[in-house]
Amino acid sequence: MNKSFWPRKVSLMTLAIVLLWLKTYIVYKTSLDIKIENWRQEFILFINPLSFLMLIFGIALFLHHRRNQFILLTSFLLSFILFANIVFFRFFNDFLTLPVLFQASNMSDLGSSVHELLNWTDSLYFLDFFLLMIIIKYRPYFLKEDELYTKNGRRVYYLAALAITFLNFGLSEAERPQLLTRTFDREILVKNIGTYHYHLYDLILQTKSSAQRALADSSKLIDIENYVQSKQTEPDKELFGRYKGMNVIYISMESLQTFPIGATINGREVTPFLNDFIEESYYFDNFYHQTGQGKTSDAEFITENSLYPIGRGAVYFTNAQNTYRATPKILKAEGYYSAVFHANDRTFWNRDIMYDNFGYDEFFDVSSYTVNEENTVNWGLKDIDFFKQSMPMLKDLPEPFYAKFITLTNHFPFTLDEEDMMVDLYDSDSKTLNRYFPAVRYMDEALKIFVQDLKESGLYDRSVIVLYGDHYGISENHNAEMAEYIGTDMTPFQSTQLQRVPLIIHLPGQTGGKTISNVAAQIDLRPTIMHLLGVDTSDQIQFGADLFSPSRMNMAILRDGSFITDDYVYTKETCYSKVTGNPIDHSACELFAERAKMELDYSDRIIYGDLLRFYGNK
Repeated sequence: MNKSFWPRKVSLMTLAIVLLWLKTYIVYKTSLDIKIENWRQEFILFINPLSFLMLIFGIALFLHHRRNQFILLTSFLLSFILFANIVFFRFFNDFLTLPVLFQASNMSDLGSSVHELLNWTDSLYFLDFFLLMIIIKYRPYFLKEDELYTKNGRRVYYLAALAITFLNFGLSEAERPQLLTRTFDREILVKNIGTYHYHLYDLILQTKSSAQRALADSSKLIDIENYVQSKQTEPDKELFGRYKGMNVIYISMESLQTFPIGATINGREVTPFLNDFIEESYYFDNFYHQTGQGKTSDAEFITENSLYPIGRGAVYFTNAQNTYRATPKILKAEGYYSAVFHANDRTFWNRDIMYDNFGYDEFFDVSSYTVNEENTVNWGLKDIDFFKQSMPMLKDLPEPFYAKFITLTNHFPFTLDEEDMMVDLYDSDSKTLNRYFPAVRYMDEALKIFVQDLKESGLYDRSVIVLYGDHYGISENHNAEMAEYIGTDMTPFQSTQLQRVPLIIHLPGQTGGKTISNVAAQIDLRPTIMHLLGVDTSDQIQFGADLFSPSRMNMAILRDGSFITDDYVYTKETCYSKVTGNPIDHSACELFAERAKMELDYSDRIIYGDLLRFYGNK
């Protein structure tokens, strides 16, 4: 190209800032699905990358050598951070946090899940970086020496950068008061302060949470104890202790939401076994998962400790050395032997360490199973083979036992071998949703075979059997297809309703079924099972309430601060009527919102401060 065709020279730093700024805004609008409600939010979203980019790239103004190399490296690193958030968002509908990076050991097991999330067009997210490289190497005459390298130039530059930063934060605070102190929703943070400032803020939170344990003492528990005691409810007198000494079998149903229960695809039932099993069990159809970034590990943590997961990362990684009073540890004092059955690597989600901390006696991991190409798919051992191979080990456990099974097959991306397809693929524009129904049907068949084996072994009649969905399977990235499936617009109200997962409790000798529609959540499972076994929980620090208690308050608090009651749904800072699904005056939800914030805060204090170490010594 002739140099005369290039109309005006530009500084490399300015070009890098403008390209990355525009790219970030385009990503906000096309890849991260950030909801905008008014022009002020749109303006904030547009300017929020600029102040950080100016501050970080401005370091180049102080460098006398290797300025271009610094600008290139910074451009690449920020592009990589942005791209990592895009990939993470595609499945989790969430943004990366520093603790999630500590879970890098999980990456080797993700396999097909990561492959499903990547596309060759993703290289376009680094187009600006490649452009800068080409200009530096082959078209350096496009560039000019930056006029800001003088002392006065640097002063003017940083004053402008700080002015934009203050404008950004001032507008954000006006749009969302107490943004940095009251927000559990990372989307709100990114929408207001930008993805790069958000990661700086996340680093500050990580430093703060790390310091909490060192500064904690037993006095930090007083308010929490008083609150927990104030919400104690009396258990159902007829059910309390009725199943004392019985076995407990937990089954974590991977990625199973409530909407496939009772559904059909081309006239064929998706969950024929579960439909029948519900008819002879207690079925809770308004039961919500409360998981955060820890997904299945969060579900395990919640159900066995009756505490909330943390908002950033997974407790299984960030606080594995804490003191916990988990279900296996409590039941050990009642003479129970405890075991986990999960055909995955024992280090995945740091389970080997966490299970030992919880008090489990035995962990049957992948090394306990025969795994080959014929009986594996997607994430590992197929569920039917998993249950069949688990049965002899289960029968060898000393009774009474507390046993937990974690299924694998119904996991994103929900791929199946042709011979395991028992219903047709769903027909929509989402391949993920299309594959979801056959994967659920396969898991349903595996559960049927396992329960039949329990009956033949005699364990069925002397075991409390609990089946629960661990977390969502279809994320909000498939809202358009889900709206088509459920036949209504996908509002935040509807999205929150889709966080329901099935809970089925079958009691020994039970023949008739009952559907209970009270609002409940995973945090309520531990006190429920404890009371059925006759274990008093009045001295336990827990936030759940017995599902069978006649005096319980029906409320489910989600990790992002959303909550559901019998009358209201609160999410995305909006209060909805449960009856109409329409927004109503915020004041109707205020008292519940304060309770939700308080419980999440108390639970975080327990975990970050490792406060149960003091409670055990009292």
